[in-house]
Amino acid sequence: MEYLKVNQKYDTLLGHQDILFLLVDVDQGVALKMEIKAMPTFLMMKGGDSTDKLVGANPDAIKKLLK
Repeated sequence: MEYLKVNQKYDTLLGHQDILFLLVDVDQGVALKMEIKAMPTFLMMKGGDSTDKLVGANPDAIKKLLK
């Protein structure tokens, strides 16, 4: 269960009160629409629009995006 390993790595990032983290299991249609080609893919959204994308399990890169 690779997603559990990734999920546990990112539990430490959940202290941001103004950020909502969601774990979404997408189907092919959503993946195509959002241009998701690999898992895990992290999308930063604001006002319904994608503002940034990170592909791969890299907690340090996510922390950098959150600053």
